[in-house]
Amino acid sequence: MMRPTEIGYSDELLADGTVHRSYQDGRQEWRRRDPAVAGLVRWHDNVGASGTDELLGDRIVKRVSNGTATYGRDLGYGRTVWGRGESLTVNRTSFGGRMGLLLAGIGATALAVTEAQLPPLTLSPEEEEELRRQARDSGGDGGAGGDGAGSGDSDGPAGSGDDDWDGGWGDGDDGGWSDDDFG
Repeated sequence: MMRPTEIGYSDELLADGTVHRSYQDGRQEWRRRDPAVAGLVRWHDNVGASGTDELLGDRIVKRVSNGTATYGRDLGYGRTVWGRGESLTVNRTSFGGRMGLLLAGIGATALAVTEAQLPPLTLSPEEEEELRRQARDSGGDGGAGGDGAGSGDSDGPAGSGDDDWDGGWGDGDDGGWSDDDFG
């Protein structure tokens, strides 16, 4: 098991329906869902980077920034591990993220990252398309469950199989937006 560098973040729903994400390390992102492409979030940040986050199937998140793809895996409890486990983004806004922090604080080793949980380093276009197909076939949730790890009502680069994805930042009990929208 490994303990990647944790980078916490908080989301704030803006009046125009976009989300302002503040990372613990000082980065800030402005995020909006792409209405033309299901499962895609477009973003730009305060250091000049921009790109997209896309939830593929099997809880895999594809981040493209300035032409370079990086993959992450939604682990639940508001956590997404990136690359070979170098970093772990933790949603401090969501119930799932706060629960993950609580469990980590009491020493729950189940929150450590194992080799099996790491995302792929690369995927071919065919492999990505297969993951998209799996996500569509499973109800459009990208394989994310409703445990605070990706569902539109609790935590999500992603949705719970309902049509919550288009609005995921509506008026739910969790403050109104999808809790991690692609970690």
